[in-house]
Parts: sequence; structure tokens; C-alpha cells
Amino acid sequence: MLGARARHTAAAALAAAVLMATAACGAHDAGRTAAASPAVSSPAPPAAAPAGPEPLTRTQLLAAALSEEDDAGAYTAEEPVGGEPPAGDTYTAEPDVCQPLVSLTKGATPHDPAAEIVRTVWDPDAERGVDIDLRLRSYTAADAAAVMRALGRAGRECAHGFTEERVLGDAKVVRVETLRPPDAGDEAYAFRITTQDVEDTRVELYEYLTVIRAGSTTLSFRADTHSTEDVGGVPQDVVDAQWRKFRRATP
Repeated sequence: MLGARARHTAAAALAAAVLMATAACGAHDAGRTAAASPAVSSPAPPAAAPAGPEPLTRTQLLAAALSEEDDAGAYTAEEPVGGEPPAGDTYTAEPDVCQPLVSLTKGATPHDPAAEIVRTVWDPDAERGVDIDLRLRSYTAADAAAVMRALGRAGRECAHGFTEERVLGDAKVVRVETLRPPDAGDEAYAFRITTQDVEDTRVELYEYLTVIRAGSTTLSFRADTHSTEDVGGVPQDVVDAQWRKFRRATP
């Protein structure tokens, strides 16, 4: 028979062997589990939202804008006299939210357009006909959308009038009416703006504003006359001719 010390030594050896075997099995099983399980990785970040179309260049806008050679019914398009935009583009509105109804150049977005083309459109055979201030402006996609949001808000919040601050005196806009816009572009607005005459507040003058957004470009038409006649809107011939040319030049 084994002595007490021998039995103790044998028991210790047996326990050590069992522990080593158990550890080896555990390591082997863990290895099989790791091999059978696919590697887990973090999900890929979502793709950035598309930035939208690049702003059109001045050269592209020139190709898309009406010129004297284009057929627009009785109307013809020219560069503004002296190459300068009409004085009305410098006017401001009170309250500020109404500014897009006075000039889209200011207030709708903190950024200037990437490019802009201005045309004066008129009927050379009419002594006191309607004049149209036509503007093509290119923006980033975000800024073009911001311009239209600001314009829509102005139409809603300024329906009961506002003050147009001019160089030689203020003019009172009596009301702003939202009209049915042309079926063109991605979105469009049309307004009739009624203003008191500066010299005789009993007299009302009428102005029409139509704005179309196509991608990141806006096409604006502002029509008025030097009389108290209500011209009824921006001439459809001018809107149609400009839209057709824009579509041909920007496929």
C-alpha cells in the first residue's frame, strides 16, 4: 500500500492532469466557436446626401437667357441701359420678412448668387406698355430652396401690405395677392402687388411677380407699367419663351 505522502502526491498529479485536459478542451472549443462565428464590424456610416446640381455658370446663364433674337411675341429682351439693374433692386422692405417681394437679391439667403443675368423685356411698339425685369440666378441647391421658402413665406405673411423703402421716399404696399403660378420648373410662385402712388395715395399701381425654380436656378419676372393700368399679369409670351429657351439650354 502507498504511504500517505505517496497517496497525496498521486492525487495532486491526477488533479493537475485533469485541469490541463479541461483547459485544453476549453481552448479547443473556444477556437472552434471563434472560427464558426463571423466577425462583427461596426455598420458603415450612411452615405452623405447628394449636394444637388452645381450652380450654372454665367456663360450657361447667358446661353439660357432671352435675347433680342428670340421670339417672345410682341416683346423683345435687352440688357439694362448702362448694364445696371433697375433702381428697384436697391429697395428694402419693412418688415424684413417681406423683402423677397421687393428684391430677391437681398435677405432670402446670406449668400450671393453664383451667377446672375438681367434682361429688360418690353414691347417696342407700345408707347406705355408693360416692362418686365427678367433675372436668371444660379445658386447652390440649398440656397435656391431657401430663396423659394422665403418668397412663399413673404407671400403669406405680407398679404395685408408692408412698406417699401425707396431712395426718395417710402411707398405703401396695400396688399399682396397670391395667384396661380405657371406650370413650369420644380416649384413656382406668382403674386399681384398693389402699391399706393407716392405722389397721390388715392391712386393704386399694380405690379406682378412670377418666380420659377428649376433645380438650383431661379427665373424671376417682375412686370409693371408707368400708368395706373392693371396689365393683368406677367405676359405669358415672355414666360413661355424664356422657359423654352432655358429648357433647351440646360438639358
